[in-house]
Amino acid sequence: MAKFKSEDLLQALCSDVEQIRTAARYFREADKNKLIYTPSENEWSVVQILEHLNAYGRFYLPAFRKAMDEQPGQKSAWFQSGFWGDYFTKTMKPSNVYEVKNKMKAMKAYTFGNGLNVETVVREFEQQQEELLDLLRRAGSTDLGAARVPISITKMIRLKLGDALRFLVAHEQRHMIQARNTLKKVGVATDHFPVILSAGNQQAALA
Repeated sequence: MAKFKSEDLLQALCSDVEQIRTAARYFREADKNKLIYTPSENEWSVVQILEHLNAYGRFYLPAFRKAMDEQPGQKSAWFQSGFWGDYFTKTMKPSNVYEVKNKMKAMKAYTFGNGLNVETVVREFEQQQEELLDLLRRAGSTDLGAARVPISITKMIRLKLGDALRFLVAHEQRHMIQARNTLKKVGVATDHFPVILSAGNQQAALA
């Protein structure tokens, strides 16, 4: 499994989330009407994508906080990824900045209709990125391997905190690329949209 220097991993994840925060500001300033457009019957609008991410955040952010509370004052210089955590993260993480090739079907509980309030959804997404950054900074004083986090599909599987953080950020990167491509399809210029994977590609792991 992949092995990381804990400090480097958390710093890289913080850089990833900073890029996602920049994307959130892009959505805030975009034409709100375009955020509810769906390119086709089988595709989500940008606001549906963001609400999907918000739903994941509602599950994982409190779970991260609880895991850290249960491991007070502990830390480790190195983080060894677990089998399932590494597998889920690598499966979820997009391989390039242009498209998401390995399509996945979202669970019904994490899919939403298009009758969403754009301002509310975008505001929550921005707030969640702020909270995620705070948690990543706090994780520096936590043993990323000892603390455990349940996954959203079943509480029977609990990932190491380091892997759960990697997974959530990879999931957000995946859908940020989807959102950027959706904007292009509905006629919004994306020349200044942040390059979502530029920081994430620096997450070098040791074999």
